[in-house]
Amino acid sequence: MGEYVDIFNVYIMGSAQMLVGFHYFAKLLQKRADFFSYLLFLVCGILEIRFVTGRRIADFSAYTLMLTVSGMCLPADLCGEHLTLDRRRNALFYGHTDWKSAILYAALTVEVMQLCFGIVNTFQGILFPIMHSLDQSTIGMIFMVLGYITALPMAAFCYRMICRYFAYYETVKKQYVLMILIPVLLIFLVGEYMNYTIYGSYGMTQGSAVSIRYYLMLVVQLLGMASLFCILFAYKKLLQNVQLTTELSLLEQEEHSLNQYVEEAKAHYDKTKSFRHDIRNHIAIVKELLQYGKMEQALRYVGDLEEMTEELSFPCSTNNPVADILLGNKLGIAQSMGIEVRCPLVLPYPCPVRDIDFCIILSNALDNAIHACRMLGSDVKKYICVAGRIQGDFLLLEVENSFEGSRAFKKGTGLSNIKAVAEKYHGTMSIKTQGNVFTLSVLLIIPQQTECILQQRGSFHSLQCRKPK
Repeated sequence: MGEYVDIFNVYIMGSAQMLVGFHYFAKLLQKRADFFSYLLFLVCGILEIRFVTGRRIADFSAYTLMLTVSGMCLPADLCGEHLTLDRRRNALFYGHTDWKSAILYAALTVEVMQLCFGIVNTFQGILFPIMHSLDQSTIGMIFMVLGYITALPMAAFCYRMICRYFAYYETVKKQYVLMILIPVLLIFLVGEYMNYTIYGSYGMTQGSAVSIRYYLMLVVQLLGMASLFCILFAYKKLLQNVQLTTELSLLEQEEHSLNQYVEEAKAHYDKTKSFRHDIRNHIAIVKELLQYGKMEQALRYVGDLEEMTEELSFPCSTNNPVADILLGNKLGIAQSMGIEVRCPLVLPYPCPVRDIDFCIILSNALDNAIHACRMLGSDVKKYICVAGRIQGDFLLLEVENSFEGSRAFKKGTGLSNIKAVAEKYHGTMSIKTQGNVFTLSVLLIIPQQTECILQQRGSFHSLQCRKPK
């Protein structure tokens, strides 16, 4: 009978522990595990149980190594119901797991399982002396079964909480893995030391000393489990702060560069205003030269005026001087790369939308469009079109460009900034891909509080991009 109990305890329930841990380990790494993967891991687990000594440190190391290797080999899960769209894109781009992150989650998986079983076993050790008058073999069997029934769901619950709030690539960064791996290993070693100190030195004697040691070990294990979650929570908050700091720094840099566009636009406007102020004098001089028959001097003077007007003109005329400067700069770069550009865009000016916000939308959209066109081969038609339309209180901006349709794209900081601006004006951002055409649409809500918007609606109502043939 004892032999069958050992088989059930060591092989059957030990395999169950390993499979449960493997299942949630794959979820933590956002990996897809099929039936063959479970079967192969089970075989390796049985071999580990058979040949590895019963020492907890050896078991911990072997199980962690098995999980790490499996995490490096499993494919990314791109269609799991528990994954959001952003997580699926992350899994697509980062399907290969780095070994540091695999070791971290492997150690975390093993430690959670051991802590859960340790808590249950210690609690049973507290209750066991109370039932010393009953049949010891029967009570031992009942406790063993109840222990597995209790510990496995407890471990599964802890894994689900970790999967839900500390998903892979949301909190784990390669350069910060040791910040969380070292405390996890430390908790394990502290638990082993306390286990040896409390049980190994004094033995299993009867009496109140045993009860005190069990209570002490239970407290240590509960604090160990709480420490794991506190470390994960603090680590997640730390990385969120790092990410926010990085994004804030990028926004500050972007605003600084956009302010330069604003200053350049204002200087350009002042030059234009000065030229318009002097145009009457210029016309009078040309008229007088013609009246006196000085054709050569008149033509030379007109040529100088033409050069002045070329300096004052914008490659794109959107009715917004700041946007004109930015579009002229960005589209000029695109043209120098052999990209066809079109800009049938007219913006309401003045407008409730800040110039800086227009610049954030257009600069990030055009940077992405130029990058996408640059990735295309020389035999592919490259183009960028900036257009928009207004209808009622809604202003729609569209940036359309050619891109490699077979290549997946990642939502980065640029698109996040555009989305933030759209939400600022109670609007939205949408992305559409069709074949080799990528279209970014930004909808802004601008209440018609200025006469300028009403006056310009007719000329701005239906300007749209058309794909070049």
